[in-house]
Amino acid sequence: MTDRADVARLLSGDWISRQPKAFQQALLDAVVWREVEAGTTTLDDDLDARLDEYMAERGYANRSEAIRDLVRGGLEKEVLAGSPDEPCIGAAVYVYDHEARDLARRITGIGHEHHDLSLATLHVHLDHDSCLEVSVLRGKSGDVRHFADHIIAERGVRYGRLVMVPVQLSTVAHTHGSGAARHTHVHVTRK
Repeated sequence: MTDRADVARLLSGDWISRQPKAFQQALLDAVVWREVEAGTTTLDDDLDARLDEYMAERGYANRSEAIRDLVRGGLEKEVLAGSPDEPCIGAAVYVYDHEARDLARRITGIGHEHHDLSLATLHVHLDHDSCLEVSVLRGKSGDVRHFADHIIAERGVRYGRLVMVPVQLSTVAHTHGSGAARHTHVHVTRK
């Protein structure tokens, strides 16, 4: 493991020795020390090219950042797939034919049946026949998935997708300002 003395030796070269002592010390103080596990990953040519495209499209500065985000996303997905009791925040996005027999009424009914999960719904008229809705949901991942699957499976729903983010939920009672009544918020923190 690298320590401050090792870095000091590395920074004791010609360039750094010409810098003011205060700058040299500030540079040493700015270094954040932590042990990092480095490794080598072998990718086939096609996957390597796809990673390069992914990095370019999203503006990643280096492969480590891109791979770290991809691994984190995969692990979060596994957390949600692993247990239906994991708390999450989700967004169900679906497009449907508003002229389909009773579909709008059925979708509204599904929302009311799951009112404990639903935080908000955005409704957009796309054209004369199609509507897009985004339902923002909070609850156990199994319940959120069931809600979205139920809507997406309805006849007349043309497209549907669910995005879930694992979270930790905590309830904290507090007041705002002087004389305000105590109330409760649910604070969401990413796992």
